[in-house]
Amino acid sequence: MILLDTQVVVWLAFGIDQLGAVARDRIAQESDRRMSAMVGWELAMLLDKGRLTLGQPLETWMQNIETKMELVEVPVTGAIGRDAGGLQGNIHGDPCDRIMIATARALGCPLVTSDRAILRYAATGHLKAIDARR
Repeated sequence: MILLDTQVVVWLAFGIDQLGAVARDRIAQESDRRMSAMVGWELAMLLDKGRLTLGQPLETWMQNIETKMELVEVPVTGAIGRDAGGLQGNIHGDPCDRIMIATARALGCPLVTSDRAILRYAATGHLKAIDARR
């Protein structure tokens, strides 16, 4: 099982060639691909700010991507929220990133991300992560 960060979902959905070979191979080999419910929230925020265009309603786009990429959405549970709020160590305060981290920890799987702060946090042993650019 792997968890895909929002940026990775966007790269895959739009065919943006930013994924490194290691990350691309791992995603292709893994049959159990997950994404946090927060991916939808982040995409909605990007749409609202005009930083992303989908050409169709977000709900429709999300359903199509989940089917095409064989993604399972993971809800944000109370346990995930509590873990996200109490993360130890040197991690920034971005609530969405904290929820992504806590979701990966709850699932016991690596988070595929290009976020440098999350990758640094993972390097200290607080979670498993795969650098999406490698």
